[in-house]
Amino acid sequence: MVNKEFFAALDDLEREKKIPKQVFIDALQDALALAYKKQYGTPKAIEVLLLPERSAIKINAYLTVVEEVEDKDTQISLEDAKLIDKKYKVGDRITEEIDSKEFGRIVAQNAQQVIMQKLRDVENSVAYEELAEKEGDLLTCVVRRIDGKYVYVEIKKLEATLAPNDQLPNDKFFVGERIKVYVRRIRQGSRGPMIQVSRTAPGFVRKLFEAEVPEIKSGQVSIMGVVREPGFRTKMAVYSEDPNIDAVGACVGNRGLRVSSIVAELGGEKIEIIPWCEDMLEFIARALSPAKVIMVEANEFERSAKVVVKDDMLSLAIGRDGQNARLAARLTGWKIDVRPYSAYMKQKAEEEAAAEEEAAAEEAPAVEDTADAVETAAAAEPTDGAEAVTDADTTEE
Repeated sequence: MVNKEFFAALDDLEREKKIPKQVFIDALQDALALAYKKQYGTPKAIEVLLLPERSAIKINAYLTVVEEVEDKDTQISLEDAKLIDKKYKVGDRITEEIDSKEFGRIVAQNAQQVIMQKLRDVENSVAYEELAEKEGDLLTCVVRRIDGKYVYVEIKKLEATLAPNDQLPNDKFFVGERIKVYVRRIRQGSRGPMIQVSRTAPGFVRKLFEAEVPEIKSGQVSIMGVVREPGFRTKMAVYSEDPNIDAVGACVGNRGLRVSSIVAELGGEKIEIIPWCEDMLEFIARALSPAKVIMVEANEFERSAKVVVKDDMLSLAIGRDGQNARLAARLTGWKIDVRPYSAYMKQKAEEEAAAEEEAAAEEAPAVEDTADAVETAAAAEPTDGAEAVTDADTTEE
């Protein structure tokens, strides 16, 4: 088994797979050492060496020189080692070559299996390193199999999982079909890279626009935020520092062609593109599009806002099942309370009336206190007429 053809095959693997030959040799040496010990039941430490330059295999049993022997099958004391050769020191190995003629069958049994396993391991490792850079990217892949609600796609000869919660409500897949996915997560597992892809993540919409809109790819238009309820509605805020570029118009495209192709990829999901604004009050108002906002009152400490809209705009501002207001809150990062104009004015009137009553209640005790003070002063001080009568009485006496 171990001959010129064997090592020539390793050379071919190195050229074709771009994997160094020594990787296979190291793996084989370790595997064959274990196989020899298992076959012959020796407790000794075994070393197998593949020698490409000689197209040969060499097997050594060895003992490690130590100060104090803990395992007599694999170790030898320094004192005993010096009896063999005075040059030995702690850490050296004393080797004994073993006849490997009978080992040929074991090599034949293990070589192909070890090489194929190592090849898979190395290919998986290389693929993982390449894919690790693709995390968060948009990829086109092929559906390889469908198992119940789970869809498995192939990415660079590796299998990726498209779980049910990562599929759009209207998605229907067929084996062999090419689909676009967003690489949500990649991690190394015991059986190779584990790849999770998605079509429901906000990043999927972001990457679709980056691929479709040149102004976004070039950096002239920036996506400031994307929120979505997959299959139903997406809100995306965009901005351009160049006043000559219409950020929303660039994303929509001529006659809506750019956004239409993305809507088609999303199975008809509604997409609202909103011009981002640094003024948070203005941005909150825009985020509730298509409803027209009358006014916004904000509490920056609590990051909450009261938004007032015309009565006939209330249902549009809130959206079906609160969807529009919910997405606007997620896009802005603020808690949003939407109120109709009539209710807002009624509340304002009630608050003003309550404030007037409170002010009147505070003034009433002050008036009573003033009246009491006047009455007390009048009783305590006699009038000029009383004093005159008293003097007159005194004179007559």
